[in-house]
Amino acid sequence: MTLNIRRRMPPFWFPAADRWARRRPLLQQLLAAEQPTVLALQEVMPGPSRQIRDMLGAAYASVGTGRSAGGRGERCELHYDRRRLHLLDSRFWWLSEHPERPGSRSFGNPLPRFVVQGHFSDRGTGARFHVLVTHLDPFSAPSRRASAQLLHRVVADLPDPVILLGDFNAGTGSPAHRHLVDGRVLADALEVSTRQVGADCSTFTRYGSPTSTGPRLDWILVSPGLQVESAGVNALRLGGAAVSDHEPVHAVLNLGPKHSAHPEGGPSWKR
Repeated sequence: MTLNIRRRMPPFWFPAADRWARRRPLLQQLLAAEQPTVLALQEVMPGPSRQIRDMLGAAYASVGTGRSAGGRGERCELHYDRRRLHLLDSRFWWLSEHPERPGSRSFGNPLPRFVVQGHFSDRGTGARFHVLVTHLDPFSAPSRRASAQLLHRVVADLPDPVILLGDFNAGTGSPAHRHLVDGRVLADALEVSTRQVGADCSTFTRYGSPTSTGPRLDWILVSPGLQVESAGVNALRLGGAAVSDHEPVHAVLNLGPKHSAHPEGGPSWKR
């Protein structure tokens, strides 16, 4: 599952629907219901990060960092069910001409943009795969294009299957989407899924009612060899309220011929 949880903002600037104190219990209900095997989050600040770890409980571990040098600032995080997955390795790198330099910027984005990458093995099957989460720049189309090109080059060189999740701040007809979704290195899970579930709607609804007229900014992209059993946008409303200004996106993946990502009797969603 991928979700931009919307960073906490000053309450006097934004409507009541945006307030973290109101949305936090909704997020807790969502996570308790879904229990994703892998959860990719964007716009996480240190306080909410600690609260989310508490929501998920001791069965989960996480890897993440902030966008600025020293790990400060807005974070991307990968949370994973360690009963199911073993973290082999992780790294953080920046979407710039100097990816290994924390906080670096090169492509015209006013703030650093980066990637949290984890290499996992499935404890039951031994299947290995990479998971990457990112949050592309909302202001600069050239930055999004250059970032997508860099992501494509990195993913193409990885030896195991890849799952790339995040808020790309671009629609599915955008240059960023076209650079990444080429059918050889990555495919869009919603476009190749055997079964589409959930709402046919934008992922950026700004706390409003689900609508099909807005952009799908949040994607799950996968190596073409991975079978996507189902995928969809979960436009959940709890008591009429939304968890975030973005909608969660889910996918059920089959990592190989000996692996069933959706065991009989299991939960309706299993990432």
